[in-house]
Amino acid sequence: MREAGVDLDVARPYAGDVLPEDLTRYSGMLVLGGDMGAYDDASHPWLTDVKRLVVSATADGTPVLGVCLGHQLAAVALGGEVGVNAHGQQIGVLGVGWTRAAYDDRLLGPLAALGTGVDDVPAVQWNNDVVTRLPDGGVDLARTGRGELQAARLAPSVWGVQWHPEAGAEIIASWAEHDRDDALERGVDVYRYLADVDAAEERLCTVWPLLAHGFAALCLASGSARVAEMPRVAETARK
Repeated sequence: MREAGVDLDVARPYAGDVLPEDLTRYSGMLVLGGDMGAYDDASHPWLTDVKRLVVSATADGTPVLGVCLGHQLAAVALGGEVGVNAHGQQIGVLGVGWTRAAYDDRLLGPLAALGTGVDDVPAVQWNNDVVTRLPDGGVDLARTGRGELQAARLAPSVWGVQWHPEAGAEIIASWAEHDRDDALERGVDVYRYLADVDAAEERLCTVWPLLAHGFAALCLASGSARVAEMPRVAETARK
């Protein structure tokens, strides 16, 4: 996003950073992931502030992009619902199953056009929860072959993706190490998934900068070319 000309103001509320009261100084908001849940406001009060900013941004048309937990927070803020994935944890490299609506979407359309098969656009996923109901007016943009929501336009200027476009082998390795014991108890070979990420690295690095540049373009068009990036959770965080 910096390469695209955006000035990032990074806030880490989980580490004590204070979030802005509103987004009047900003032209967009990027909400990243974390290992807390979308309803864990009691133990993580700053989640309420993030949701408030999503609602405010929606009202004035400020672009918002939510990634994993950020996607779930935006969905809940706008009236949708999040729950534990009925199919179990999603982990590893999955193909993106674009819907028809995705091809006309102003943010994700160029990515949907990259291929005609579900495996043409790979994405790294690492999550237990998924958006189970879209907000009123939300548009389904991608689903897995099992039916889990992968991406949506939650409002005219608000998007969410369940995958991690920012995550490559280095980041996933830290998550795998953190989850190793729990994964072994569940019979999950996280290192096999890490190998899948490593094998897909070249394609991942080709595809996902396009999302960053596309979102940056929307922000630049919306105003002051400043983006609040919140919350950017430490690399060991996962959702």
